[in-house]
Amino acid sequence: MNGQPFVPTWRLRARFAADLSAMYAREVPAYTTLVEVSAQVNRDHLTAHPKAERLGSLDRVTAERHGAIRVGTPGELADVAALFAAFGMFPVGFYDLRDAASPVPVVSTAFRPIYADELARNPFRVFTSMLATDDARFFDADLRARVLRALSTRTLFDPQLIADAGRFAADGGCTATQADEFVPRAVAAFALSREPIDRAWYQELSQVSAVAADIAGVSSTHINHLTPRVLDIDDLYVRMSARGITMIDAIQGPPRWDGPDVLLRQTSFRALAEPRRFADADGAVSEGTLRVRFGEVEARGVALTPAGRARYDTAFAEAAAATDRAEVWARHFPRTDAEMCASGLAYYQHGNPAKPVVYEDFLPASAAGIFRSNTDSDAVAGAATDTSAYSGEWLAGAIGTDLHDPYALYEKAAS
Repeated sequence: MNGQPFVPTWRLRARFAADLSAMYAREVPAYTTLVEVSAQVNRDHLTAHPKAERLGSLDRVTAERHGAIRVGTPGELADVAALFAAFGMFPVGFYDLRDAASPVPVVSTAFRPIYADELARNPFRVFTSMLATDDARFFDADLRARVLRALSTRTLFDPQLIADAGRFAADGGCTATQADEFVPRAVAAFALSREPIDRAWYQELSQVSAVAADIAGVSSTHINHLTPRVLDIDDLYVRMSARGITMIDAIQGPPRWDGPDVLLRQTSFRALAEPRRFADADGAVSEGTLRVRFGEVEARGVALTPAGRARYDTAFAEAAAATDRAEVWARHFPRTDAEMCASGLAYYQHGNPAKPVVYEDFLPASAAGIFRSNTDSDAVAGAATDTSAYSGEWLAGAIGTDLHDPYALYEKAAS
């Protein structure tokens, strides 16, 4: 291409992830502390447990991030899908957070690389939620109409940015000059807006859900959190607390125990009060704060098969009411990778217990728990009947592309 170096998709993704991280660190300084402590935990854990690299090399784990964003409409989500395709990130799975113990009025998917070599190069993921305005339990007809009217007045992504993304996705990358121009524009689309927020409208939406207000009460989208990965999340929790960072009350997901780590464990520091500008009905603009964005961190284990996931769900439900959650876990899961592999509960490359297939996706209960732990009140689900048609099939149709089945991807990674 005119003699210029060609930048392949994965390098675009790596740069996108790094530049988003740098922007988020400027916006949320405590995130820098989280990244620093995560890197220290990983180095120290590998020194004490050299075999821990079987779940990913130190370089990969330290560079690994997942982000989270929120949009309001299928059209906005379709633009997200088109933009992320340029970075080699595709929708995987369907998540419904509306019926979680801490309900959130959104349905979600996760955009990520889908091939093992792409994940090894850069495993950036973005958990992307869409406001479930068709669910009458959260939005009556009047509020739904007003929300949709508000959302129709905004454009989250420059149409030229989406058009360029389509070309680069089709070409598998772009020139260095194009990358230098495209990536900063993509990053800027997720910067926190400084435009004044309609105070009354935001407060009304907050009565339904803090997440609804964060989506439909502002004029843009933004990175809600960026999540580094650690090899010992319990150590991370202790170290962050020792630095005076207020953490949420618990680590979400399975308990710590002496058997193989499975799926995903997550925690975060509490959302911080960030300065925002508010507009009142009389036209006056004043300074205020919002607690929206937080610092999440995750630890990943081996991916479970459908049989393993069914056992996980049973164990998780029992452990929720137990005094000793680890004891409950030990009654449901084998204590060694060899037994996990032989029993068909988890994925291992070529059936080798020394080579676990890392879980690359998310858990609805954990996501809802993290969201709830960083808001001041629960969402309010009314008594109306939900007649919405939200499903994985619906979401795929709405964005015009299939949602990849995570189990099929793990099967392929294990073969």
